[in-house]
Amino acid sequence: MKKLQNELSLPDEVIMNKIYLIRGHKVMLDRDLAELYGVETKRLKEQVKRNKNRFPSHFMFELTKEEDFVLRSQNATLKQGEHSKYLPFVFTEHGILMLSNVLKSEQAILVSIKIIDVFVQMRQMLVDNTELRLAIEEIRKKTDNNTKNIEVVFQYLDELIDKKENEKPRKAIGYKLKGKK
Repeated sequence: MKKLQNELSLPDEVIMNKIYLIRGHKVMLDRDLAELYGVETKRLKEQVKRNKNRFPSHFMFELTKEEDFVLRSQNATLKQGEHSKYLPFVFTEHGILMLSNVLKSEQAILVSIKIIDVFVQMRQMLVDNTELRLAIEEIRKKTDNNTKNIEVVFQYLDELIDKKENEKPRKAIGYKLKGKK
């Protein structure tokens, strides 16, 4: 297991690029998982069908023709006809975990662990991003209030300037010095 773990130097970016958002779920395609697990897509699907009770709809679902078409049109590497003639299965994080149980190879176990770690990292990035957005929104609210206060100050200044310009000059009072007016 350690030998395989050392040989498995799979960058997180490779996995992240294979995660799609479909029907509101972060999922991976059967062909991508089969490639990562080192098995044929056909064999992966066979194991899933043999263990159908382990894959409820929130673990795995089959794409519709429309979803498959959209996915292929968005991804230039997926050309029509070059891959399976069957609609692909997609697996959620829990489905990926279950796949390692039905495939039972060391590589499947290690890759599943790596994929789950990437899903966890993505969730943490989302949480961090949400906290950052909330902080920015709080700052924006404060600056909006400050902007309104500054506008009121400038409005009062404009009124004072207008009032001063419209006033008639006042006659000087006090002592007058000789030679000065």
